[in-house]
Amino acid sequence: MADTTEFTIGAEVMCGDGECGKLTRVVLDPIAKAVTHVVAEPRALEDVSRLVPVGLVESATPDRVMLRLTKAEFGKLDPAEEVRFLPGSPLSPGFGPGRVLAWPYYRLDVALAGSDLVTPVTYDKVPLGEVEVRRGDRVHATDGEIGRVEGLVVDAKDKHVTHVLLQEGHLWGRKDVAIAISAVDKVDDEGIRLRLTKEQVKGLPPVDIAQFAS
Repeated sequence: MADTTEFTIGAEVMCGDGECGKLTRVVLDPIAKAVTHVVAEPRALEDVSRLVPVGLVESATPDRVMLRLTKAEFGKLDPAEEVRFLPGSPLSPGFGPGRVLAWPYYRLDVALAGSDLVTPVTYDKVPLGEVEVRRGDRVHATDGEIGRVEGLVVDAKDKHVTHVLLQEGHLWGRKDVAIAISAVDKVDDEGIRLRLTKEQVKGLPPVDIAQFAS
């Protein structure tokens, strides 16, 4: 698999002069099925996640992603998240947390601003027309959910996805399998949808995901 690169969610992200954070998600062009960005989240809580164009990725293994950036240059990239403050709470009229379920996630911590309560809502920034994939995102067979995303394997030259790495099965029978991108019907906000049935996925042989980085 020398001509492929693996993006494993949770891998360490390194700049040329030190650690930048960890890989939290990847961003795809759902039509081309190609990776356009990776998202690195700094470990310091006060720092923000950054959208890293895939062309700035020098190399990737299951444990580490190397960037062609310094930490200072990384800090100047576009943020991958944005916070909006919505007025209202269960105690006052306005937009409460239940009104923001369409966002990828939200926080219920409430801050007091003057006499009004506001809810800070954090949501992911994704380039227009693209979708994001996170570790643990659902993978759907034609007849129902079959497992969760572990990572993606991409062609090192053109950045097109070649395989989806999937953790299939239940607690005592889990295995990692590689789904060829030709078996993917589409990628959307609900996860990854396959052209395969559950039985077809269960019939795939287990893989050692490290082989894709060799």
